[in-house]
Amino acid sequence: MELDASSTSNGYLFILKGLSLIPIWHYLLTLTTLLTCFLYNFLEIHFLQDLFSGFSCSPAEFSYNSCSQIYDAVVSKCPILQGGYSVTPWLSSPHLQTIFLNFFGNAPSFKYKRQLFTTSDGGTLALDWVTSSDVSGSVHHDDDVVTKDDSTPIVICIPGLTSDSSSPYLKHLAYHTAKRGWKVVVSNHRGFGGVPITSDCFYNSGWTEDTRTVVNYLHKQNPKAPLFIVGTSIGANILVKYLGEDGENTPVAGAVAVCSPWDLLIADRFISRAPVQKFYNKALAGGQKDYAKLHQPQFTRLANWEGIEKALSVRDFDDHTTRMVGKYETVDTYYRRCSSSTYVQSVSVPLLCISALDDPVCTTEAIPWDECKANKNIVLTTLKHGGHLAFFEGITASSLWWVRATNEFLGVLHSSHYMHEQKKVSTPNTLLDSSIDQSPYINVTEDGMVAALNDESTTDNQKKYM
Repeated sequence: MELDASSTSNGYLFILKGLSLIPIWHYLLTLTTLLTCFLYNFLEIHFLQDLFSGFSCSPAEFSYNSCSQIYDAVVSKCPILQGGYSVTPWLSSPHLQTIFLNFFGNAPSFKYKRQLFTTSDGGTLALDWVTSSDVSGSVHHDDDVVTKDDSTPIVICIPGLTSDSSSPYLKHLAYHTAKRGWKVVVSNHRGFGGVPITSDCFYNSGWTEDTRTVVNYLHKQNPKAPLFIVGTSIGANILVKYLGEDGENTPVAGAVAVCSPWDLLIADRFISRAPVQKFYNKALAGGQKDYAKLHQPQFTRLANWEGIEKALSVRDFDDHTTRMVGKYETVDTYYRRCSSSTYVQSVSVPLLCISALDDPVCTTEAIPWDECKANKNIVLTTLKHGGHLAFFEGITASSLWWVRATNEFLGVLHSSHYMHEQKKVSTPNTLLDSSIDQSPYINVTEDGMVAALNDESTTDNQKKYM
């Protein structure tokens, strides 16, 4: 027995001596290779696949109704959409694209003109305008961007969950749209863009009343100008829900929804699932907490401030804030009632939807494929790559594919006979039993709702520019 133990010990010593003879750089090379393979798969990098395919464009897949005139007369005539998307080689990962967009973005440089808009409940919205003169280097700048006799198209942008007009992707959109000679206005959510919260009404992921109010105001002030809307991420959810609620009764001529979460309950499950998705979940929650800290007096009074400080996920934040402010029974109730997928069937405006199949924030599991196909007004466009709101293209990653595709679609739609024209109906579509539009309000007025901006509510505050 002693001999056997001695032999075993000598064997291990022999192996260790042999391993010590291997140069250390061999170990480092092996470790680096293993780490690279891990990161390649963890970050879903597809550089080698792109390399073997010659970095060719991945085609866009279209889902639409077989009787869709929007596809036949508009989308089919859009070379950028039909040509597909080729990713920036050094950003061959949905995570690299998404992270690069948020930390760098390569956004163009220009200045907005700010209009402070006062809603009927006393809330304040920052409307940030860009016109062609602001991005062309022209000496002449119009101080009044809202004029009754102007027929220049206006594009309204609805930001994502914790974004405002300074976000790189919105600056890309605003700049390149204004370059085409159109007017652009970013309708910042309440409390964003450096504007204080001036009422007990907060925005949320399904809060459409501010969008409705701004649209009706701009249509009244600019009756000859076609109105288009582009919604991004949560802004896309708000957009689709608004279009479904109002149906034919909206002055919006056309719209684009980019990287919508569609179903907030499924989206919540998705970002709580895998480790990499949990990173985005925590990052989004951090943005929400930063937003709350800017308006701590209101959040302390109306929500659970201690819970907000401890929130580690979007769901935690919604449980201690949105659910309480909106008087929802549970967070799941809030997510179900504010998901835009319920309203897809009632959209009456030409709507292009763009999503990436590798979106690390908004899962394809939530896309209402069948509902989109059933609606003749909707064309759903999906691409293999792109990340969340990124779609960087070119070797320098200087442009976003979805921005070019959006402008192309709106331009072709504008020159066609298929722009939507408002048809008055008695009431908006209400697909749910509850009064969902009241949800963000704490203090309910006598008639049960804070009314939208009416014909007599154009005040001096709504025409104030900075």
